[in-house]
Amino acid sequence: MKKVFFLTAMLTASLLIKAQKAHVELGLKGGLNVATLSSPAYNYSSDPRISANFGGLAHIHLSKEFAIQPELLFSGQGAKRTSEGKEFKTNLNYLQIPVLLQYLIGTGFRLETGPQFGFLLNANSKVDNVTTNVNYAYKTMDAAWVFGAGYLTPSGFGIDARYNLGFANINDISGTKINNRVFSVGIFYQFEALKH
Repeated sequence: MKKVFFLTAMLTASLLIKAQKAHVELGLKGGLNVATLSSPAYNYSSDPRISANFGGLAHIHLSKEFAIQPELLFSGQGAKRTSEGKEFKTNLNYLQIPVLLQYLIGTGFRLETGPQFGFLLNANSKVDNVTTNVNYAYKTMDAAWVFGAGYLTPSGFGIDARYNLGFANINDISGTKINNRVFSVGIFYQFEALKH
């Protein structure tokens, strides 16, 4: 994971240096998360937690066809499951930083992919109506790869959909590997370009 982080940081830095000569469009975004936790080795599965994501973005044109878009987002993640008549909820709230390379198609369509690094803000477990702080059970950092698509209208409003495939083990108390999985849909608004 350290190698992936280093290579991604180098690539991002080189793209941002190139972006100094480009124009930047700042924006706001928000949407809905459908989040689960996955552990293939232990056949761990769960029902989704429905939560929100919101934050800001910087859309940086590298050329007519390509752009890079770093974002800063609050993201509600986790999962829930029912066992022996009780509902167990795991609520994980992250500060997520995706850095996406976008391929711009036609008049507003875009395909996007790139890494996402997350910082755990808090974690709690809820069994029926009893909530317990479980920050100790989860690692403070997460990493994922994002796949998505969107459409920007001429007015500056847009819609997008993404799948965040977590590849970092977030379990901090045992050898059981647990990964985040998040499907999200949302809306965004890009302000007028900032001239360099």
